[in-house]
Amino acid sequence: MSEKLHVLSHPLVNARLSNLRQTSTTPKDFREGIRDVSLILGIEASRDLEEETFHGQTPIGPFVGSTIKPKIGFAPILRAGLGMTDAMLDLFPSAPVYHLGIYREKVSLQPVEYYSKLPPTPPIDMCFLLDPLIATGGTACAALNMILDWGVPVNHIKLICILGSQDGLKRVLAEFPGLEIWVAAVDPTLTDKGLISPGLGDTGDRLFNTLRGS
Repeated sequence: MSEKLHVLSHPLVNARLSNLRQTSTTPKDFREGIRDVSLILGIEASRDLEEETFHGQTPIGPFVGSTIKPKIGFAPILRAGLGMTDAMLDLFPSAPVYHLGIYREKVSLQPVEYYSKLPPTPPIDMCFLLDPLIATGGTACAALNMILDWGVPVNHIKLICILGSQDGLKRVLAEFPGLEIWVAAVDPTLTDKGLISPGLGDTGDRLFNTLRGS
């Protein structure tokens, strides 16, 4: 699809994702699975970050170490993106978290922005946008426009997601050339309601145990 689209291929990811798909998976196990896959995605998406060297001292002698040079920030899309945030903070404990509130209107399937915690100017060098599911791509595109308008260039944004549809990912890549996307798996189709098939269901409801009838 694009050299900027990175689809993970790992037995641990496949096993976790298979468990996430099951309707019998409990909210607790679903949260843990999202966290596990997010952690692996975060590690893989960070492999090309620039490093900065420093001189230090071990109990035995001097050494040359390294730190991550760019300042990383996270932008989870409420509310499902919250399920990915703790795993990312395990990797970057000091990273700021900027919540973005966007929901998809059920009839038109168009994104509606209702909240932003972005400060006036970006104090970060790179933004990891956290959105578990890329279905039609509308919500991700709306969030990306918010971050671009904020002042972070597209080549300094990484979109991190658990699952994407082929059409949704194609749309995002077409609208934002240069964007890097990391995804655990890609599903082939969307339903007439704009849901990924076979997908995971409503990630927010499954994370927070708010499925109808629960």
